[in-house]
Amino acid sequence: MRKVNNISKIRRKVGNRRRITSETNPRYKWFVLANIMLGTFMAVLDSTIVNVSLPKIMSSFGVGLSSIEWVITAYMLAMASMLPTSGWLADKFGYKRVYFTGLLLFTIGSLLCGMSTNITMLVCSRIIQGIGGGTVQPLGMAIITREFPPRQRGVALGFWSIASAASVSFGPLIGGYLVDNFTWKLIFDVNVPIGIIALALTFVIQREYRNNNTRKFDFVGFISAIIFLPVLLYALSEGTAATNSEGWHAPYILACFAVSAVAFTVFITQELTTKDPLLDLRLLKNHNFAMANILMFVFSMGMFGSTFLLPLYLQTALGYTATQSGAVFLPVGIIQGAIAPLSGIMSDKTNPKIIALFGLVLFTISFTMNTNLSFMTEHHYIMTSLYIRGFGMGMIFTPLNSISLAMMPRVKMAQASGISNTVRQIAGSLGVAILTTLLTSRTTFHSQIYGSAMSANSDSYKNAIRGLVYNIQHFGGSSQAIATQQAHSELLSNVSNQAFISGVNDDFMVATIIAAIGFIPIFFMWSKKKINRKIETGEIKLD
Repeated sequence: MRKVNNISKIRRKVGNRRRITSETNPRYKWFVLANIMLGTFMAVLDSTIVNVSLPKIMSSFGVGLSSIEWVITAYMLAMASMLPTSGWLADKFGYKRVYFTGLLLFTIGSLLCGMSTNITMLVCSRIIQGIGGGTVQPLGMAIITREFPPRQRGVALGFWSIASAASVSFGPLIGGYLVDNFTWKLIFDVNVPIGIIALALTFVIQREYRNNNTRKFDFVGFISAIIFLPVLLYALSEGTAATNSEGWHAPYILACFAVSAVAFTVFITQELTTKDPLLDLRLLKNHNFAMANILMFVFSMGMFGSTFLLPLYLQTALGYTATQSGAVFLPVGIIQGAIAPLSGIMSDKTNPKIIALFGLVLFTISFTMNTNLSFMTEHHYIMTSLYIRGFGMGMIFTPLNSISLAMMPRVKMAQASGISNTVRQIAGSLGVAILTTLLTSRTTFHSQIYGSAMSANSDSYKNAIRGLVYNIQHFGGSSQAIATQQAHSELLSNVSNQAFISGVNDDFMVATIIAAIGFIPIFFMWSKKKINRKIETGEIKLD
């Protein structure tokens, strides 16, 4: 018995030495950062890799735009529902354990997505993926902010942003290549080996951390949160659906809006009054944190919505392959990845507001350029707008994270991270839903305008048909009757294509307006000098 007790003591001593070595080793936090970057890369990859495959999935399952958008929004909604709960789960069961579980769910969800045989199974599998991703992303950010001191936090968050940038760059390109040369299902299967590697590294590298002050779980807040947003997005997607003949006045659409409004009211009331909220919205009393989240909301609406639009435009209007449409995003992530660490270093040494403001200017300019697209838009014009966007995104995220968390106590980091990531995902889901709904309605509007402007008896119409018939006969060898039929079909197809492009331009105009709104909160943010002064005078306590 004494021998067994001695062995137990030795094991405890060895375990303590290992924990002390992990905590005191200056290289440990950098190993953790690398581990978190891999998990982040995988989670963000699945937000970007899917966009270029949407036309192929639509064709494979025979569904329309209103159905295929749920492949994107289901993932983002599942993430949004888990983001606020991830902090509580980590405090209750341990950060390493919950982070590992999130990676495992994401990997299993990816496997199920690749095995999907219909749109319903794919959407359900995406929900499992989103639950995992909604655990990995906020905890990754919280772990990094906990391990790195404030003087190194900007650099660490800058390198962490590289993982997101790499996903933006390589996700669409990898997805396009797999879709064109193999099958769209491989875009999900590619996550499985990456997930296994990330699981192994997490098990080996990370040490466990648990908050001893675990609060009660907010069931009322959780239930109301998972009701109001999905119901709202369902109403937005169904408002212009082809199966809904009554449009926005349909009783079930109005009922969805009413249920969503009630659930949202319950959620806000609960979070502001309960002792242990799911999302501690009282943290928004922190001035810069509140302003940063307003900016993140409008920024994410434009960013996610436009990322959904551009591959559709390239493949539908310009005839790009999935690989070609994915390749255009490659420079965006590379530029963002190169700029993010530099902006992080600069934000540690100067006022982050200036850097973020300049990045937002570039971001807005890139959207403005995309409001003039046509079926004759040249490749270099599209790439120039994306180059500018890459610079803008690289200059926004890191300074914004740095300045928003500068006044946040360390014990509140997990909650703050949960709020920030929830805001981003909710805004992204709304952006995709709103711009998809707008695209459908504006395409229909322009089709009616162009159709009514076409008159079979007008001279311009007859001249166009005559020219098409001549070219079809001359280069295709068709008879007069067949060439005339093909000419009419080609003209109608061109009108339909032009209506779609006009709808895309309208969407980008809305995205530009949304991005421009972001200038308002950034001007109201406190400067770094003012924050430091408040910390020195004791007005703000970080402990």
